[in-house]
Amino acid sequence: MKPVDLVRKLRREAAFAPAALDRGKERLMATIRQEVEPRRRPTIVPQLPYQDIRAALEFLERAFGFREIPTARLVSAEGVIGHSLVEFGGSVIGIGTQGAHRAVSPMRGGVESQYISVYIDDIDAHYQRALAAGAQIATALREHVSGRTHRAYEALDLEGHRWRFVQLMREVQH
Repeated sequence: MKPVDLVRKLRREAAFAPAALDRGKERLMATIRQEVEPRRRPTIVPQLPYQDIRAALEFLERAFGFREIPTARLVSAEGVIGHSLVEFGGSVIGIGTQGAHRAVSPMRGGVESQYISVYIDDIDAHYQRALAAGAQIATALREHVSGRTHRAYEALDLEGHRWRFVQLMREVQH
């Protein structure tokens, strides 16, 4: 909850119970500190190369629900995006230029050299979102049983990177 929303909530609660302000003060301060203090990013960040970073960022947001971290965007004097970070849940992935560190997009290399698994809460809604955004479904949504039941599907993004989306369901009893 944003600090301004928390203040509004505290005002409403204080109208009925003045002690609510005292109880809510520490929560409000913690929320403000969280917004002001920089969050520590993960120490291992996979990097994916793209030929068209701007299109990749738009697609990853629209199709898979990623969110670009605006302060991470590096733009050249010519206005070309050279790198950015996207986040999903508590994880971060770097989106970089084709050829940086000798890495190439599957579009150029002609082969998928890796896949990234993303754990989500609502696989059905996510699958529908990916379909609606035009993601190429590589493996249809299905249930897997191996120690833990999960549902998953795989999709390729606009340059051919393979994404595996998984929802854990329940433990399997033997």
